[in-house]
Amino acid sequence: MSDEIEKFEGHAWFTLSGDVNSDMVRRVFEAAADMTEDHIETAHILIQSNGGYVSDGICLYNYLSQLPVRIVTYNAGAVASIAVILFLAGEQRYASETSRFMVHKSHASAPHGARPDALRIIVEGLQADDARTEQILRKHVRLTEEHWHIHAYSDLHLTAAEAEGVGMIDAVRDFAPPKGQRVTNI
Repeated sequence: MSDEIEKFEGHAWFTLSGDVNSDMVRRVFEAAADMTEDHIETAHILIQSNGGYVSDGICLYNYLSQLPVRIVTYNAGAVASIAVILFLAGEQRYASETSRFMVHKSHASAPHGARPDALRIIVEGLQADDARTEQILRKHVRLTEEHWHIHAYSDLHLTAAEAEGVGMIDAVRDFAPPKGQRVTNI
């Protein structure tokens, strides 16, 4: 067995794209079952997503963070909204030089003609979601006060270099599976 093949024994490469929703949760659960059955030690996962549902993203973050598989996440294009929380599940995290990240507060549309009590429930849910996502962000990322101020009122966009500066990624590095290694779409 060559040194190159031995070097990547126990590693596997995956792509994960689309909306963060119950379908993505199901796909990740199925892929993780295969990873553990195949005795994968390190899963390299390229994520491409503009976000989706907060609870599904937090579920995937918690699930991947606790798997008996070392997760390495990559951003080669865009990881935005709740997909950033999913991305942070990586024990090691990388992004291509031309990729970007975007984080923002939760948002929802009120039904037409909603009464104050219904609006209060929506607001309380959004505030709870913001508290959960901010807790995870603060655990992994060292945003500046200026970043937090932008995040409070608008979308916060980060380049790969900026993401490295705040600890969102470990380094600017491309997702580059070794030649001859299978890449599986989740």
